[in-house]
Amino acid sequence: MGSQLVLTREQILGFRRRVGALDARLPAGDASLRQAAWAGLQDSMPRAAVLSIHARVEGAGPSSWEDPAFVQIWGPRYSAYVVAAEDVAVFTLGRLPDDAKGRKRAEGAAARLHAELNGMPLPGDEHVYSVRYGATTGRILIRWDGARRPIAWTVPAPDLDPADAQRELARRYLHVFGPSTPVAFSVWAGISKRAAAATFGSLDGELVTAHTPIGIGWLLASDEEAFRAEPGRAAPVRLLPSGDSYYLLQGDDRALLVPDAARRGELWTSRVWPGAVLLEGEIRGVWRRAEATVTVDSWDVFSAADREAVEAEAASLPIPGVEGQIQVRWSS
Repeated sequence: MGSQLVLTREQILGFRRRVGALDARLPAGDASLRQAAWAGLQDSMPRAAVLSIHARVEGAGPSSWEDPAFVQIWGPRYSAYVVAAEDVAVFTLGRLPDDAKGRKRAEGAAARLHAELNGMPLPGDEHVYSVRYGATTGRILIRWDGARRPIAWTVPAPDLDPADAQRELARRYLHVFGPSTPVAFSVWAGISKRAAAATFGSLDGELVTAHTPIGIGWLLASDEEAFRAEPGRAAPVRLLPSGDSYYLLQGDDRALLVPDAARRGELWTSRVWPGAVLLEGEIRGVWRRAEATVTVDSWDVFSAADREAVEAEAASLPIPGVEGQIQVRWSS
């Protein structure tokens, strides 16, 4: 797939931080919101999307997820996602099953839901599986506040070929998570390995092979120059929420981000993941919140300046329903 290059861990992580707007926040505005959600914003932990936006865009507030630029859907792996309204087709049709039986189930679920709703939102937990299965048709939007089952309603089907949508989804994935592989893409998107491999194959002319510390992967040719560039200066600190795209990784990609195996077990737990403390470009601890208290478990020694930076970042978190300044408790 085109030319080859060799990339270091520092180059890969530096690129991912830059394209993820984690080294410097973007100015407020719809274009910045869409860029922050380029690979979608997982929102399965209530209002995690708000904190992901805050980490990337200036002036984010508790209601940023409700900006007209955004909608909520059941996205990859049937998780709640906030995506740009103009990108709904990419994150829905881009995951439409590639087999006849799967497509029939998805389309049937959406049709039944549309007939039963008759234009009205569906409250409570009724037909929740129809909502999820039908989500890949692009005809179902949701609103989920975390306290209850989502409200769902139907919209006209997007006018985009599913194969084109899946190719664009793969481009989004590679831009944010690259270099990567078809197998990793299939896991992230919740699609079959067969479909992922076929999609990568259809992008052959757009991809570059890269040798990385964890093996061979592929990236967009349009990103090659940025990968080769010297990593810029990392931001002092970002408090990334559970499920943030920067560490929404599987397999060896986790080892690239967090080399210490013991620490990986503290970040990617078997239950709800904690947030990640990104300090000067490296994940150096985890954090959790209870009401207005953020508890930080640092993995190494933080200087006084590091602690001040973390406390300032915590105080700026726009958490819905929390009034007053957030306090930091250090558990180590």
